Amino acid sequence: MTMRPPMYAMDPTPPEEGLAYAGKPLPPGTEPATQDMVIDAVRSVYDPEIPVNIYDLGLIYEMVIAPNGDVKVLMTLTAPACPVAGEMPIQVADAVAAVEGVGEVEVELTWDPPWTPDRMTEVARVALDMF
Repeated sequence: MTMRPPMYAMDPTPPEEGLAYAGKPLPPGTEPATQDMVIDAVRSVYDPEIPVNIYDLGLIYEMVIAPNGDVKVLMTLTAPACPVAGEMPIQVADAVAAVEGVGEVEVELTWDPPWTPDRMTEVARVALDMF
């Protein structure tokens, strides 16, 4: 997994639009986080307009945890005109980077395929009365 190093105050290069980075490499021999730990962190992030976390909304398309603890997340939003499009990947990167056993985090925002309500979990459907 090739990841861009996290951004520091001294790095004048802004990230590409739709990408967010957080975290730092884990010391060698550190046990990497589990998939469940990373999912729990993502579930702490909510779309501000919908009272359901982004994981249960189906906004996470892919999460890969490398053996060294680095995590790559591919996600979308409910609509391209979403007012939090610039902030949401950063929130996800920060939440995942805070998990013990996670090294560097890269979050990529994609619009392909477009999100549909079919991606929601049963938990989200119940919360939104969408049976």
